[in-house]
Amino acid sequence: MYRQHFGLRELPFGITPDTTYFFTSAHSQEALNTLLVAARSGEGFIKITGEVGTGKTLLCRKFLATIGDGFVTAYIPNPYLEPRTLMLALADELEVPLERDVDQHQMLKSITHKLLDYARDGKQVILCLDEAQAIPIESLEALRLLTNLETEKRKLLQIVLFGQPELNRHLEVDSIRQLAQRITFHYHMGALSRDDLDFYLAHRLRVAGYAGARLFSQGAVKRLYSASKGIPRLVNIIAHKSLMLAYGEGRQQVENKHVAMAAKDTVGRSDAGALPGVRWPWLAAAAGVLMAAGGVAWAVLK
Repeated sequence: MYRQHFGLRELPFGITPDTTYFFTSAHSQEALNTLLVAARSGEGFIKITGEVGTGKTLLCRKFLATIGDGFVTAYIPNPYLEPRTLMLALADELEVPLERDVDQHQMLKSITHKLLDYARDGKQVILCLDEAQAIPIESLEALRLLTNLETEKRKLLQIVLFGQPELNRHLEVDSIRQLAQRITFHYHMGALSRDDLDFYLAHRLRVAGYAGARLFSQGAVKRLYSASKGIPRLVNIIAHKSLMLAYGEGRQQVENKHVAMAAKDTVGRSDAGALPGVRWPWLAAAAGVLMAAGGVAWAVLK
């Protein structure tokens, strides 16, 4: 695509969470520090919230990679599960051996024994649940009951909930008020600031191998912030498309106009005159020139 053109080892603005691209802004570092302090203090429930695209999953993976050898971690990315299935998922993560038709009582007993074994070995067990706003109420209650398990010193299981702001409303339900009261550490993730955005772009480009001068002009960064509102996922999507557009023109720098067109394609309607399957007409023309010269395959620019 555009990697060789800009001197990159890899694409810098993917939306798949990759901890090598974790950006330590003031907010993301505060969130990570909150998680680390809370985990090491042995609290039962910890909550991280943020709007869609603010980097909760990336934070979760960074936390799991940072926590250290004294912890055993379990990760459930999609907890929209009824209580029994959620418990089975936890048992699977903790490598708890279970019979095929195990009943609820025996399953919980086996999980408890495993947690006690870890405690005797000096290990703390942390369960991270992504997209926690989707957890059914009855499954949240089952998790609360698991956090009742403790030694004289600490909880046998700590649970970190990562979710959208809807999670807060979810926890206001009267039937699980006891769980809400047990959340002693929480953090809300916000968007990048305008100043953060400049450093964020430079950081991701540097990790991807870029060694040149400023790749996004000041005007491009200003337009990118306006279009994305500092939401990292939108920043990545628009920045990626902007690089494609600059590449299609043979430019070495992303300008305001590239970001404007990329943003329109991302958050608005495509141009009325777009060719079938192509959202950027003039980029399609550039692709034709490149193809004629034996360059980029047409499919890449579709």
